[in-house]
This record gives sequence, structure tokens and C-alpha cells, in this order.
Amino acid sequence: MRRGWGGRGGGQPADQPPADDAAAWFAGRLPDGWFTGHPAVTVDREEVLVVGELQPLEGGFADDAARAAAESGRISRFREETREARIEIARQAEHRYRRKVAWGARLGGTEELFTTLSVPVMTRLRQPERKVLDTLVAAGVARSRSEALAWAVRLVGEHADTWLTDLREAMTRVDDLRNQGPGLA
Repeated sequence: MRRGWGGRGGGQPADQPPADDAAAWFAGRLPDGWFTGHPAVTVDREEVLVVGELQPLEGGFADDAARAAAESGRISRFREETREARIEIARQAEHRYRRKVAWGARLGGTEELFTTLSVPVMTRLRQPERKVLDTLVAAGVARSRSEALAWAVRLVGEHADTWLTDLREAMTRVDDLRNQGPGLA
């Protein structure tokens, strides 16, 4: 099995299909009316996370706490009412992309994730944290998620997000250049 984009652990396994079209697939597959627009679709090695914005609430609320409670209630209702359809869509997507599918919904200032994976890496991390570690491994900064986690803990600072974005852009450019080169027989 090929590991990583540069051969140093942690990249997409050779037998796992790419999920570059996942956002478009979900946009076409989801029932009309579930969300106000296309959902945010985030993909890593283990999981596809689909988070959509629900229709705004109508009416006034006594205060921010009441509004937050109403938003949370609406998200819970969405979760219950769409459960069977989400399970079927997730089954299809899991077959297509060979990754688990997690769901979430956002309404106003409230966002709730449900059915998300928590993959062990010295501690339980959700997809955004795993994505940071996978970026460091794929770029060769670390040899494993555990090493990347230790490195990230030492690095924590104001400019970490900017640096990781620059690193992802550089990796994309390297992949583009690699794809332009001659193929190996």
C-alpha cells in the first residue's frame, strides 16, 4: 500500500477512492429543502462530514438563551425527521467513498454535529483535528499522527492556521506538478 503523497505515512491509502467530488455528489443527492443552500462537506481519510444550514426560525424570542434553545430544538427535530433518509444516503456515500459519513446542522449561532467519528490518536480527536495531523504527516513534517500531535502541541501559537493553509496550498501545487510529470510504467 502506498502511503502519503510523498511516501511518508498517513496519506490516502492506495485502495481508497478520491473524494474530490463529494460536495457535488451530496449537493445532487440530498433532498430539496433540507438546507438553505449546499452543505459544507469536509473529507479526511476516515470520514466525510456534511453540515448544512437549516431554514431560519420565525418569530421573536425573549433573549439569546431562548433563541439558542429554539435553534437547538429545531436541529434536534431535523435530526429525528431525517434519520432514515440520512442513513440511506450515508450508506450510499460510504460505499462510494469508503469512508464513514457524519452529519451536522447549523441554525443561527448554533451548530450541532451528530454521528461523528472520534478516532483514537493518544486522545479522541474529531475530523478537523485529524485533518491538521494528516496535513503534517502528508507533508513529511511528522512520521505519524502521534508525532504530528506532539509537534502541533509545541507549535501552538497565533500563526498556526496561516501556516497550515500555506502548507496545504504548497502540497496542492506539488501534487499538480507531480501529475504533470511523466508516469511510471
